[in-house]
Amino acid sequence: MTELPPILLHAPTRESLARARNSLMNAQESKPGVRIRIIANAQAVAAALDIPHAQADAHTALCPNTLMHLQRAPHAPLQVLAMPAVLEIAALQAAGWVYIRA
Repeated sequence: MTELPPILLHAPTRESLARARNSLMNAQESKPGVRIRIIANAQAVAAALDIPHAQADAHTALCPNTLMHLQRAPHAPLQVLAMPAVLEIAALQAAGWVYIRA
């Protein structure tokens, strides 16, 4: 089987965050070592903060703009993107990451 490219799961809603987390868990179970990152923005940021996920949070990055608007801080192991989600998504796609809207 050919090497899979890294996968970017974009989660802008509470429901899409749940789907992204499930997809991440299923993919890692099926193909250990696969590179997957969840980027959460909009409503998904509050969901990520309110509903921790032991396995998926280490692979989840939050939009700094949404955090600022919510006036909330992330908990470990959640990460904060260095730039707005839209720019990070574009940069990762340019670097060869496969975009999937969860």
